[in-house]
Amino acid sequence: MPKWPHRTELYEDPPSACWPIVYSPDYNITFMGLEKLHPFDAGKWGKVISFLKEEKLIADDLIVQAREATDEDLLVAHTRRYLNKLKWSFVVATITEIPPVAFLPNFVVQRKVLKPLRTQTGGTIMSKNSEAGKLAVDRGWAINVGGGFHHCSSDKGGGFCAYADITLAIKFLFERVQGVSKATIIDLDAHQGNGHERDFMDDHRVYIMDAYNRYIYPGDGFAKRAIKRKVELEWGTEDTEYLQKVHTHVEGALNELKPDIIVYNAGTDILDGDPLGGLAISPQGIVKRDEVVFKAARSRRIPILMVTSGGYQKRTARIIADSILNLHNLGLIDKELATSGAGNPKFIEKTRRCVFHT
Repeated sequence: MPKWPHRTELYEDPPSACWPIVYSPDYNITFMGLEKLHPFDAGKWGKVISFLKEEKLIADDLIVQAREATDEDLLVAHTRRYLNKLKWSFVVATITEIPPVAFLPNFVVQRKVLKPLRTQTGGTIMSKNSEAGKLAVDRGWAINVGGGFHHCSSDKGGGFCAYADITLAIKFLFERVQGVSKATIIDLDAHQGNGHERDFMDDHRVYIMDAYNRYIYPGDGFAKRAIKRKVELEWGTEDTEYLQKVHTHVEGALNELKPDIIVYNAGTDILDGDPLGGLAISPQGIVKRDEVVFKAARSRRIPILMVTSGGYQKRTARIIADSILNLHNLGLIDKELATSGAGNPKFIEKTRRCVFHT
């Protein structure tokens, strides 16, 4: 393990004019078409940013540029043994579920596959950064346009998740940010978040709510023991039932424990027709779901970090962008809120006003 706390570039000051939206062009995976062998849209993160630019919500100089997590950063959560395993291409092929990766030289795999995932992981950690009044904790909200690798734990990857970015972000906060001692993970990806569940199995500082299709990967019975609020969904669950359950259980979770930070894993693989999710939520249902979670956080003045996680259809990038635009239109995220600070009276008044939007 690195010296505590180690020197990291992931907690340096971004310009104060930046929105707490974190992204890097390095997020996107493109290599001789190999990325097309997995149903994941390996360029969706860039498409989300393009849509937000088209709508004039953001510009390049207003985005926080994600930095790649170093080995020292990764060792805050991962074992050295696990990181060494990633030096074997066949291990990475198994984790990413792209068999031909096994036959590539590892230096190519590191650069073309793992570097994008390390950069997204750095983006999640940076989104929680609050050392000098920035991003989720002090600004009230942050969105990493990537991340959400919830199947990876400290010593095992899987399901396209090679690094445990949610675990890392929370551990960084607990180590480095005074006054942050409790976190709630709201995992609404279609799959069970077994990675962070295994990592926080015996950590009472972390409350986990997980809503997922009970019949699909990973079906990790041991990890389920860490879930404080478990919502197991049936095949083909639709908007009305889903949104009612999300609202009830998000409110219940935050009433049970008021955390210092919420990590919201906002997978879009709940979308109707997703080849892996098995649920039947409409695009409008996803936008509404994100609104429900942000309203619950804002009304309680709890800082929230959103990561985008799974989503295996080409239209998911548009839906993520539409959701961010909706949050902005409702006043749940905006520039004034982003730069004023959670303790600022303007922030508190703005937050109060947010809850009355419908």
